[in-house]
Amino acid sequence: MLADLKICIVGLGYIGLPSAALLANRGYQVQGVDISPEVVATINQGEIHIVEPDLDSFVHSAVNSGHLKAALNPEPADVFILAVPTPFHEGFVPNIDYVLNATRAIASVVKAGDLVILESTSPVGTTEKVAEVLREAGIDTDTVHIAHCPERVLPGHIMRELVENDRIVGGTTPVASDKVAAFYRTFVTGEVLVTDARTAEMTKLTENSFRDVNIAFANELSLLCDKFSIDVWELIRLANRHPRVNILQPGTGVGGHCIAVDPWFIVHEGGEDARLIRTGREVNTRKTEWVVEKIQSEVAHFKTEKGRAPQVACMGLAFKPNIDDLRESPALWVFQQLVAKGIQPLAVEPNLKKHESLCLAPWQEAAQQADLVVYLVAHREFDNLVVQGQVLDFCGVTQV
Repeated sequence: MLADLKICIVGLGYIGLPSAALLANRGYQVQGVDISPEVVATINQGEIHIVEPDLDSFVHSAVNSGHLKAALNPEPADVFILAVPTPFHEGFVPNIDYVLNATRAIASVVKAGDLVILESTSPVGTTEKVAEVLREAGIDTDTVHIAHCPERVLPGHIMRELVENDRIVGGTTPVASDKVAAFYRTFVTGEVLVTDARTAEMTKLTENSFRDVNIAFANELSLLCDKFSIDVWELIRLANRHPRVNILQPGTGVGGHCIAVDPWFIVHEGGEDARLIRTGREVNTRKTEWVVEKIQSEVAHFKTEKGRAPQVACMGLAFKPNIDDLRESPALWVFQQLVAKGIQPLAVEPNLKKHESLCLAPWQEAAQQADLVVYLVAHREFDNLVVQGQVLDFCGVTQV
């Protein structure tokens, strides 16, 4: 019975908490583990610390039913899911310290027959390192089923896509692959596809690198169109009328924990054989730098014409529309660069109620007060917004 199967999810962030709430509402006994006492306390009150549609009701229901409890330290379970960050060190060197630390944290309670699942997007070979850490802790990994099952969800649609999207399961052994796949089939309606651990790891990196390279093409077009005095939005609309062309939309850059990070995992290991993937990353980084240069240019022009510095409003700080996630956000980087250059823009992020280091301005007031309204993220709140000053649109808010 589901109620007899205990699940421990380590990491209660944008993937771990939705997964924990979903599984708890499906009848599993779930323990969520996080290193933050504030996060643990918030969840145990049936509340959430991140913004995601429907997550609040899932967590509230799961906690009230007694199926979800949060804690600082893991307890014995039948299934362990690691959903911790995998950032990179300086120089774009992959950082799997959180994964290794999470593995060490569960090592004292893992027993024979347990499933240990790495969901964190990881460099190729990380799942094998999880097994190695467990062996170093004295665990016979021949009796524990270890696999990688990367998350494949879109922020803003996580609760639905956790269930509906196909999943890739790659075990360190064929038996591990099959057992972990069987577990996911108890709650995933999409197809659960079985492979080995390294292929599963590379699949997720490939998906995000594909997106990154295609966005880079659109962003490079935007740079060229600015140079050629062409409307990039019209250009892409016209080019996409070709039956075999589907160019994505340009933006401020590429952010988030996945697309802006994962290609570097491939580049780090692939070296000179990852040329296109490296170039895509460099183009998208350059686009964000170019946005700062364009804003600086408009500020200087305003000063020349008006004899004073303009009030600039940075509209949107999240890494993509309609979420509150600032991880690797190009919009936030643009804002920070403008501050560093003495421009002092208004910070506008309608998906955040407050921020520990930013003084957030209401978007309606910012649009009315600013001499230069800079659209960095296409949040729904900005649609048909009445603006008094000049507009710089880097994400297509003003496009119909």
